[in-house]
Amino acid sequence: MTYPQPPRQDGAGYAPSARPVPSARPERLPAGPDTAGDATAPRARPGRDRYLDLLRTVALVRVVVFHLFGWAWLTILFPSMGVMFALAGSLMARSLARPAAGVIRSRLRRLLPPMWAFSLVVVPVMFALSWKPVREEGLWWFVRLGSYLFPLGAPPFPEENGSAGGWLELSWADQAAGPLWYIRAYLWFVLASPLLLKAFRRLPWVTLLAPVALTAVIGTGLVTVPGTFGESLVDFAVFGSCWILGFAHNDGLLKEIPRYLAVSSAAIVMGFGLWWASGHLTEEGWNLDEIPLAQATWSLGFCAILLVHAPAWQKLPGRLAAWDGLVTLANNRAVTIYLWHNLLLMAGAHLVDQLWSVPWLGDTFGTRIEQSYEVLILIVIWPLTALAILAFGWVEDVAARRRPRLWPNGAGGKRGA
Repeated sequence: MTYPQPPRQDGAGYAPSARPVPSARPERLPAGPDTAGDATAPRARPGRDRYLDLLRTVALVRVVVFHLFGWAWLTILFPSMGVMFALAGSLMARSLARPAAGVIRSRLRRLLPPMWAFSLVVVPVMFALSWKPVREEGLWWFVRLGSYLFPLGAPPFPEENGSAGGWLELSWADQAAGPLWYIRAYLWFVLASPLLLKAFRRLPWVTLLAPVALTAVIGTGLVTVPGTFGESLVDFAVFGSCWILGFAHNDGLLKEIPRYLAVSSAAIVMGFGLWWASGHLTEEGWNLDEIPLAQATWSLGFCAILLVHAPAWQKLPGRLAAWDGLVTLANNRAVTIYLWHNLLLMAGAHLVDQLWSVPWLGDTFGTRIEQSYEVLILIVIWPLTALAILAFGWVEDVAARRRPRLWPNGAGGKRGA
């Protein structure tokens, strides 16, 4: 049995052993009235906003599920990357109440060490499996290798590395490096945020919609920007409006718009996104990750509705309170989970493959294992994620200058920041 493979964007599909599974490729998470002069002061919101924390947790889970099953409709049901960028933009605007240079240093300090820990594991394995980049790419490779330290561009990796049918099959490096596009895009937004925030507070509507206009130019083929810079610029344009929408949420401008007007306007923008997607479907059909302008507009409208209705919970209400520990853990280890989940999906597929090696199990339940193959991987991925959190998550604490914690779910102490 074969499974649908999303087209390659930043990574190719993986197929552990002889059994292909869906690609674990990465996805590509109305402002206030147009006013000039001084901006509305950022809202004072003490502590964590648990509504935003819940959205980030849902976004992370949806990313993992999509990368496993490859269901294109999930990109419509919940555009995770747009949501994650919108939430990050809100927090960035809140932080920029302090001097910008210090905020940028703090963000880089929190972002880069987890990536360095990831690279210290992945890159040596690439070399150990006979990667010879200098022979293949020349001395320019040494400059590109710096993207594993400061990801302004795409880091290099071998297209084929490992062995067919082995624990590290040929496309594993492609899959491993795939999530780094998000770190690159986040870095671009962090560096640009002081200027973007000033522009937004002077011309909110123009600043909010400018990335969508840029996407309409460079994300539709009207103008092509080649190379890594072009890829980075498209990512910046596609999710730029979501990031800036986070500014509007932080400044309280979304609350100044009548809710019916905000929701209806967002619905029109989302409708345009679906209309555009319907005329530009790829081999993956309605996978908005492959249709930049549809992704930009659908994500913008979707995030606007989520943030217009944002209740600013100080704690999770009702039955959601039972998930408080996992929500806290996911937010404290969001970078770790995102960086490692592709490799963990491949590892989970290999572990499920071993079920056929158990004589009585493979002979008796072989058909059922095949029918529930991806569901079994989905079950296995969570204990593997827990192991990754235990092994590497503490780096996020060190990066944030906190005492290292193995399992920061908020139990028995102060909820993590």
